[in-house]
Amino acid sequence: MRQRVGLSFLALIICWCLCGCSTAGDWLDRLGRGRTTNSIVGLTQEEIVSGLREALGKGVDYAVANLGREGGFFQNLEVRIPMPESLQPVERTLRALGQGQVVQEFHATINHAAERAVPEAAAVLLNSIRQMQLADAERILRGPDTAATEYFRRTSETNLYDRFLPIVKQATAATGVTAAYKRMTERAGPLVAEALLGREAVDLDSYITHKALDGLFLKIAEQEKLIRQNPAARTSELLRKVFGAILRGGGA
Repeated sequence: MRQRVGLSFLALIICWCLCGCSTAGDWLDRLGRGRTTNSIVGLTQEEIVSGLREALGKGVDYAVANLGREGGFFQNLEVRIPMPESLQPVERTLRALGQGQVVQEFHATINHAAERAVPEAAAVLLNSIRQMQLADAERILRGPDTAATEYFRRTSETNLYDRFLPIVKQATAATGVTAAYKRMTERAGPLVAEALLGREAVDLDSYITHKALDGLFLKIAEQEKLIRQNPAARTSELLRKVFGAILRGGGA
C-alpha cells in the first residue's frame, strides 16, 4: 500500500512537470536565485551589487573632486550652469547696454553656489548608493557603459533633489546669489518687467539644484565608463573581479 502511494505521488510530480514546464522552470529558477549566476561565471548577486555600488561610490568621489572646487562648474563648459531661460532676455538687454559685467557676476555666482554645495552633498549621494537595492544587478552590469549611473539617477533623483535643495539654499545665501540677482535686475530697470512679462519668476535654488545634479550624474557616469573600459581604473579586488568577469566571457 505504501509503495503504491509513493508511486502515485511520483507520477503526480512527473505529470505536473510535463504539463506545466514553464511553472516548474520558474520554481526552479526561484530556488537558484542568490547563488552563483550562470551568465557571469563565478559571481554572486551580492558581489555584483557590491561592485556596482563601489563603482558608483568612486564616481561620487570623482564628481566631488572635479566639481566641488573653485571653478568646478563655471570653468567647465561641459557642466557650466547656464543663465536661466527666463532671464536670458534680461541678459541680452544688459549686454546691449554695456552692462555685461553685471550679467557675468550673476552667472558666476550661481555656478559658485553649486560648487560650494557639491562637497556638502557627497554624504547624501553616498548614503543613497548604500541603500540601493539593485534587483536587476546582473542586467545592469552587462548593460551600457553608464547603466548603473542611469539606474541610480532614475531611482534616486527625486529623493536626492529633496535632500540636496536645503544644501543649495545655504550655498546660494553664502555666495550672494540673491544679491547678485537683485543687482542685475535693478540695472535693467523697467526693461525687466517687459522682458519677464508673462513668465513665471525663476526659482534660483531649484534651478541650481537641478543643474548641479545634472553635473554630478554626468561626472559619476564618466567614472563608471572608465571603470568598465579601463582595467587600471579598477582599484580594488572587488572591482577587478566584478568588471573583469564580463571580459572573461560573462558579457552579452
